[in-house]
Amino acid sequence: MTNPLLADWTTPFALAPFDAISDEDFAPALEQALAAHRAEIDAIAADPADPSFANTVEALEAAGTALDKVLSVFFTVAGADSNPQREALQRDFSPRLAAHFSEISANKALFWRLAALWEQRDTLDLTAEQARVLMLTHRNFLRAGAALEGDAEQRIKAIKSRLATLGTEFTQNLLADERDWFMELSEADLEGLPGFVVSAARAAGAEKQAKGPVITLSRSLIVPFLQFSPRRDLREKAYRAWAARGANGGKTDNRGIAAEILKLRAERAQLLGYENFAAYKLDTEMAKTPANVRELLLAVWEPAKARALADGAVLEAMLRADGIAGPLEPWDWRYYAEKRRKAEHDLDEAALKPFLQLDRMIEAAFTCAHRLFGLDFAPLDVPLYHPDCRAWEVTRDGAHVAVFIGDYFARGSKRSGAWCSAMRSQAKFPEVQAPVVINVCNFAKGDPALLSYDDARTLFHEFGHALHQMLSDVTYESVSGTSVARDFVELPSQLYEHWLEVPEVLGEFATHVETGEAMPKPMLDKVLEAANFDQGFQTVEYVASALVDLEFHDGPAPADPMQKQAEVLEAIGMPHAIGMRHATPHFAHVFSGDGYSSGYYSYMWSEVMDADAFEAFEEAGSAFDRDRARALEANILSTGGSRDAAELYIAFRGRLPGVEALLKGRGLVAA
Repeated sequence: MTNPLLADWTTPFALAPFDAISDEDFAPALEQALAAHRAEIDAIAADPADPSFANTVEALEAAGTALDKVLSVFFTVAGADSNPQREALQRDFSPRLAAHFSEISANKALFWRLAALWEQRDTLDLTAEQARVLMLTHRNFLRAGAALEGDAEQRIKAIKSRLATLGTEFTQNLLADERDWFMELSEADLEGLPGFVVSAARAAGAEKQAKGPVITLSRSLIVPFLQFSPRRDLREKAYRAWAARGANGGKTDNRGIAAEILKLRAERAQLLGYENFAAYKLDTEMAKTPANVRELLLAVWEPAKARALADGAVLEAMLRADGIAGPLEPWDWRYYAEKRRKAEHDLDEAALKPFLQLDRMIEAAFTCAHRLFGLDFAPLDVPLYHPDCRAWEVTRDGAHVAVFIGDYFARGSKRSGAWCSAMRSQAKFPEVQAPVVINVCNFAKGDPALLSYDDARTLFHEFGHALHQMLSDVTYESVSGTSVARDFVELPSQLYEHWLEVPEVLGEFATHVETGEAMPKPMLDKVLEAANFDQGFQTVEYVASALVDLEFHDGPAPADPMQKQAEVLEAIGMPHAIGMRHATPHFAHVFSGDGYSSGYYSYMWSEVMDADAFEAFEEAGSAFDRDRARALEANILSTGGSRDAAELYIAFRGRLPGVEALLKGRGLVAA
């Protein structure tokens, strides 16, 4: 019987046949797919013909189809719907995959062919995209250690294998801590909590099979609890558990793992001829150097800290007015900030949330995409990996563009956070393929599901990533969609957040869950006026994390990352009542893999551009100006990594932006 992961998928749009795939299929499918890919690579390397773009670079692009199919399904379910068997498979697969790709990058015959093509590049009559793919492929091999020999070659293989194992362990430890902790609430403990928090706590209690409502470490539940619970003792207990993820001692403690990861990354960078890991990692990004990153972060840090300290003084006065001697603690900030927002802006999150229905916010994201890019979305009835998932066919002028899958609700089997991934990326070679794109979020479940304003912004953010995938129009998959510089990849997502705040969008889609009436204009005005409320807090918690990430990697690896974290925070004057957005033991962006290591700053680097890019629409007189939308698609959303990121932005905007637009957008100019 053919393994369903390796069979031809005759499903609609060649989607993975999730209803036919079992966990027992993954290991044998991976075995066969690895063998097939190895044979393809060996054939390319041993080709007796002189190297050409077609028989080497395009052959590499075409190889690994079976492996891509297996891994696209496996990593989708491992991240969004894990179980003990999938976690065990992931622990087994990670070092094997690292060894497999290390073997490819260390293939001297293959690298010789790429090096020969690189030397001849000016005589090959390549298209601009082909020249870019050749450059990236050759560079990726060099950065993977293809030019190393002897002991250095063997050592970098061992490092990559060990890093893969450690990243998996870090992720699974964090998932275990988030899954296993919950705080039971009595009926009396629910006092002061708005209905949507109570409903979410009861639903979480049912999922945990508890006797009543519970607070879990899901952001969509713990944050509103910290905002609204008048019980300071319970806020402290919940916050301390949230802050301690990955640092509870025992088998799920991530502190030792983080130290070993940093040590191995530093060694890897030195083997490749770089001073440190930050220099290695940033060499291919828009920022280029650690100094440039530090300059941006510190330029934002000082006005953000000034605003946060001023806000903190106001909140501490409110605390003291409640008869508490102080000082203001991290478990107090959100509670008093919410009270202040209600007092100063007459804006109550509990009153706002009934206007932010999940289904209406999805509809809003789709409608904006239609008005900007002509996309239409029609529901699909297809088997998916979890009952919570939904799918839509995306078309333009009746032609198929993509399949979009949304997986929106928090559950114990899903890792925290929100992300976008492509189960299949757009390409035209070796054959035309349309993308299959997934947005995964962790919103509290409800009937109907209601979002916080931050949740709604997250939905638009991830959908911006999805548009980058869906509107991709390149030839080669290796430069498709979000395959761009890390500090450019957040531009489309953060830019799309701006459309949530367009008054006519909220005016149409923010409708009351019970009455269906549009959000009253006074409330709408208050929402938009309060968009930058508490921006000092939000900026400080983010920039502190980005600076710690940078300092971890810009120099020798710290023997004790927790001590290094404390030193960095002390040096920048971190306000006592604000915690890092991601402390080291649960900093999955940095330690679950190399993706955002030395790169957490990239959200802010991209924000400099997204603030400036949205100004282009404002200057044109409409957030839905079609000329600007066409320019955005032509120069950024459709081009993937087929051209240099700075070149793409300049093509759209005519210049690179400065930090002023970001500070203005966050309301920090006067700070």
